[in-house]
Amino acid sequence: MKKYILSVLVLCLFSCVKREHKSAGTLLYFDLKGYFEEEANRLQKNTPLVSKQVFSKGETEQKSIKITNWKNELAVFEAADINKASWRGEFDIKQLSNGISYTTGNEKIPVKKLEIFKAGNQITSIKIYKSSENRLYTAIDTLIYYPDSLYMVQSAQKIKLLAPKVYRITGTFSK
Repeated sequence: MKKYILSVLVLCLFSCVKREHKSAGTLLYFDLKGYFEEEANRLQKNTPLVSKQVFSKGETEQKSIKITNWKNELAVFEAADINKASWRGEFDIKQLSNGISYTTGNEKIPVKKLEIFKAGNQITSIKIYKSSENRLYTAIDTLIYYPDSLYMVQSAQKIKLLAPKVYRITGTFSK
């Protein structure tokens, strides 16, 4: 009887252990989310000085700062990952001489184009083009990332009955 109770307890303990499940398949497209998670971790350790320029409402402001949270700073890039289950098979893949391009014509997918440029196995730049539109709102975003050099987020928004808004955030890594 003691062996039976002990066996049940052991089984209960193992059934309570949280297990991570890997996705059933491999990623179909470039792992943008994973890339920017690694970049955020690397930059968090290196703490580079960044000259950050913000353009909004016709005015420009510039500061040299040390980013304290790179995960937040690069979140907009990570959020553009195209490896969502519902987007599987929606992107055309084109090999370029120096990289790869993913494009979609699906109106429901905001990421219209993702371009990864490389020199050998090293990523030299990532360019993301997004757009979304409905009856009241139109937004066009361009995101550009050059590792250890520059990152830029540019957005143009138009809401019906309001003036268009354009803003641009550029971060230049100090050497």
